[in-house]
Amino acid sequence: MPALARPITAALGFALACTLAGCTSDTPDRGTPAGPATSTAATTVKYTDGDYRATGWYGGQPSRITVNLTLDDDTVTRVRVTTHATDPTSLDYQKRFANAVPGIVTGKKIDDIELDRVAGSSSTPDGFNDALDRIRSEARS
Repeated sequence: MPALARPITAALGFALACTLAGCTSDTPDRGTPAGPATSTAATTVKYTDGDYRATGWYGGQPSRITVNLTLDDDTVTRVRVTTHATDPTSLDYQKRFANAVPGIVTGKKIDDIELDRVAGSSSTPDGFNDALDRIRSEARS
């Protein structure tokens, strides 16, 4: 057998042995839950109805926005975003974001909301998501 073929043959043999040994393992995959599946309803977080307010921070300056929202049966029924930017460009992005948010999140379950890019703004949603996380923490039953 040529010298180059020996290491390749050995590596293939080792790989085959590892594969066969893995096929008989009783250990579940790390991505597969062990045991019976659980109901999502049993683990769903419940939030207290009411009005909430939180300031969310984002960006390197740092920037902030304030979110006021009303929860009813874990659903956002009203939302208002208050802008705080003083720089004209940042203020423009915040205002456009604030005007678009009610149409996006009103009527949605609070746990289903995670904003990305809204009304041309890619940073302001980070502040909204931060405020929303604070509200979730406060509103947990």
